[in-house]
Amino acid sequence: MKFKLFGDTDRTKELLLLLVIGGLFALSTALSNTFVNIYLWKQSGELRDIALYNLSIVCIQPVAFFIAGRLTKKIDRVIVLRIGVTILSLFYLFVLFLGEQASERLLLLGGLLGAGSGFYWLAFNVLTFEVTEPDTRDSFNGYLGVFNSLSGMVGPITSGFLISQLDKFTGYRIIFTVSLFLFFTAVVISFFLKRQKAEGKFHIWQILKSRAYNRNWARILYAHFFQGIREGTFIFLIVIWVYIISDSEFALGTFGLVQSAVSFIGYFVVSRYMNKERRKKSIFVGGLILFLSPFLFLMNVTFPLLMFYGVVISIAYPLLLVPYVSLTYDVIGRCDNAGPMRVEYIVVRELFLNAGRILSIVILLITIQFFNGDYSIPLLLPILGAGHFVIYFCVRSIRFSNLPKSDIVSNYSQNNTDREDGSRV
Repeated sequence: MKFKLFGDTDRTKELLLLLVIGGLFALSTALSNTFVNIYLWKQSGELRDIALYNLSIVCIQPVAFFIAGRLTKKIDRVIVLRIGVTILSLFYLFVLFLGEQASERLLLLGGLLGAGSGFYWLAFNVLTFEVTEPDTRDSFNGYLGVFNSLSGMVGPITSGFLISQLDKFTGYRIIFTVSLFLFFTAVVISFFLKRQKAEGKFHIWQILKSRAYNRNWARILYAHFFQGIREGTFIFLIVIWVYIISDSEFALGTFGLVQSAVSFIGYFVVSRYMNKERRKKSIFVGGLILFLSPFLFLMNVTFPLLMFYGVVISIAYPLLLVPYVSLTYDVIGRCDNAGPMRVEYIVVRELFLNAGRILSIVILLITIQFFNGDYSIPLLLPILGAGHFVIYFCVRSIRFSNLPKSDIVSNYSQNNTDREDGSRV
């Protein structure tokens, strides 16, 4: 399987550099992100605290996207990417510095992670929008998914093994240090990316209001809101559940390994056979599987059951995300002024996505505050888990006939999502 080259070496170089940076980011987060929640859980022991930590992430992240968007219009999206990676490095430095008192600074740590992620993903998404075209996006997103899956195979099992073999929190400190080094490497590689400032003013309100007359844009935004409904809670709750039941970081790493191995095969197959005609059918099937999967938790939850759940969603995510991400960029590429206002479109999309995540975690917090979590959470998960299935009903009416292509689709000088294992496509 080969990349479809863009016809000029500059664009090919940008594509490959972006994939390398995305791969380093994926490996770093695969090593550490899953275990940050466990690290804090072992110190706190309260699901409410972990939910608040994750709530602080998704509350700060859209603010960071907004600020990063304004900066991108004034400086350069590559510099914004470096700022994001630097803040993420500070997050791991703080975790290492605080040590066993990290659980006392949950909101600070969550705010740092949310800010770093916001800056990084704003820049990465804008760069993706710039270096891909409609006929190459499925391939790019598929390969990025393959890199994420490979990282997910290597990262969690390596981290789980180290943590299980070393005393107390020593293993955690080692993997956080490695993640810090990988982020530093990503910053160095970013200096080889072509610098390009996005011109013009930051017209965020104009893009927000445009959904009133651009139905395709409105449908994609609603789809991202419902996507966030599932992601907000599932992205950390399943990890905690696996650890509680297995009481082993190595078992959690094994869970990540199996999940990512299945995803690797899934992304490889989907990226090879996906085309525009198959996109919506694939989104429907992937969303349906993800909707049905939480009903497994109404049974007696065991480690084998969680492993089976991991395999199921790892089959579903490539079916959903590869065509869904590509469709999103195609919609943005055909919106009014998509070239000069590409940053605003990315920011607004993230506002809707994180609004769904915030609502999801708030619902979880209310549930565990007023009801017995042992009984209420398994009933809540199928409700929140319907979010990905609703995506299909939001995007099924999207049509591109009689819509002009934006100049960003054909002119380079003028693009993940979180998953339950902590990676993003």
